[in-house]
Amino acid sequence: MEPGSPEVKAEIITRLRRIEGQVRGVQRMIETDRECPDVLQQMAAIRSAVQQASLLLARAYVASCMRQPATEDAEVALDRLMSALGRLD
Repeated sequence: MEPGSPEVKAEIITRLRRIEGQVRGVQRMIETDRECPDVLQQMAAIRSAVQQASLLLARAYVASCMRQPATEDAEVALDRLMSALGRLD
């Protein structure tokens, strides 16, 4: 993984920490018997946040590959990225 610039790396880490807090919040909601729609809404927000962090990382990865000279390795990198993205569904 090459997240690119220190700014991109910091942004991904910030997003992951926010997601971590959201997950802890959902755990507390379940422990305190909050209503299911409230819990599900928060879980949907977590799913969306993970998706956005994944897209940010994928964009940084693609940008990194584009800065390198075109080689057969680019095809391998593309296959790896597409395989990883396919598992996000």
